[in-house]
Amino acid sequence: MDSPASHRLRRGRFSEPGRLYLLTSVTRNRIPYFNDFQAARCIPTQFHQAQLEGAARTLAWVVMPDHIHWLIELQHGSLACLMSRFKSRSRCALYKMGALQGKLWQPGYHDHALRREENVRRVARYVVANPLRAGLVKKLGDYPHWDAVWL
Repeated sequence: MDSPASHRLRRGRFSEPGRLYLLTSVTRNRIPYFNDFQAARCIPTQFHQAQLEGAARTLAWVVMPDHIHWLIELQHGSLACLMSRFKSRSRCALYKMGALQGKLWQPGYHDHALRREENVRRVARYVVANPLRAGLVKKLGDYPHWDAVWL
């Protein structure tokens, strides 16, 4: 069930196919489920599934210990549907591998629609550099849970 203030997350949200979005979702209570290597590897599989279904084209992503950033081009459907499917499928995948009991994600998610003048590669670099800024690694090549289409 959504928290009492979560309705504000949806106010003004608009899904526009062809638009670029930076999506962020946080684990329930910020539990670092993705410190586990196998659990973290389940997440890119779900990004890929969304692409196979034609819902979104993935441009860049990073899986942090307690959240994800996913830079996409929305292709079909709504952001709400895309994120609902992603969250459901990733939860099921972790549950099946025995890495999870209960809820995985906090309700809601953050989305940022990129403006036309925003540099997409700069945003992608920001996404994949999260492990550096968080102090998880000294160089990006040491962090295994990220990718971008420009590589």
